[in-house]
Amino acid sequence: MKFGSVANPDAVDFSLPPTHPDTWKALKKEGTDFEVYVGCAKWNKQDLKGFYPRGTKDELVYYATQFNCIELNATFYNSPDKHQVEVWKNKTPGDFKFFPKIPQSISHYGRLLNVGEKVTAFCDAISLFEEKLGMSFLQLHDNYKPKDFDRLAAFIKQYPKAIPLAVEVRNAEWFNDAGVSQALYDLLREEHRTAVIVDTAGRRDMLHMQLTAPAAFVRYVGANHPSDYRRLDDWLVRIKEWHDGGLKSLYFFVHQNLEVESPLLARYFIDKLNQLLGLQVRGPHGKLF
Repeated sequence: MKFGSVANPDAVDFSLPPTHPDTWKALKKEGTDFEVYVGCAKWNKQDLKGFYPRGTKDELVYYATQFNCIELNATFYNSPDKHQVEVWKNKTPGDFKFFPKIPQSISHYGRLLNVGEKVTAFCDAISLFEEKLGMSFLQLHDNYKPKDFDRLAAFIKQYPKAIPLAVEVRNAEWFNDAGVSQALYDLLREEHRTAVIVDTAGRRDMLHMQLTAPAAFVRYVGANHPSDYRRLDDWLVRIKEWHDGGLKSLYFFVHQNLEVESPLLARYFIDKLNQLLGLQVRGPHGKLF
């Protein structure tokens, strides 16, 4: 994942900002259920070279034995048809979930304008994941600015209520103006949608630390640098705080500037999280690489 990469990670302050006060309003202390899904962004052998044992015939089948979810970036490039969704679904175990990205034909090329038919087709297809559908997510282009807030608001309000949705904005103007940021997060809270948090070296502003629902959707991007593990340790502390405050769902996806090391980071995070919270989240086992 090249977005937010920097030439010199040593010069970056990787400390996590404090939790925004409004986050605590979104959490729910009643009940004890806590679902956790941790995975990578792709199962492609070329990106995860060395992760798959020699002779692996189906990469998704093997990947799904190692992780309990996938941030499904494949759907960003090509909106899947119903048959494709059923093929993916049938290759994975019962506890596996898919988190499909909304196609770029809607978010980037269409820029959320006149995309109703495409949204319907996409949602009709991914609904066939049934119990294996985690949460769809909208990632806007870097140049999509708050001047088009009303268009985004209309899209969010019209998106099918039955399909869980997370939203990631990238243009710096969304974060530089506190009023703009607050309007977005308030909208997501009102619509019961989730704000994506991105932790990447070159865009520390995207660590807004506002949870708009009792779910955290975190896209963590390592810098292929020794600090990657220390940063994950900081996230473990923060997630423990949110969990104790009433967090119900954690969706944590590990990227790297060079994706080959993503499974190693993900396994480290899963093992530490299981120890910290007494969980049994499924992760890679045995020797990696």
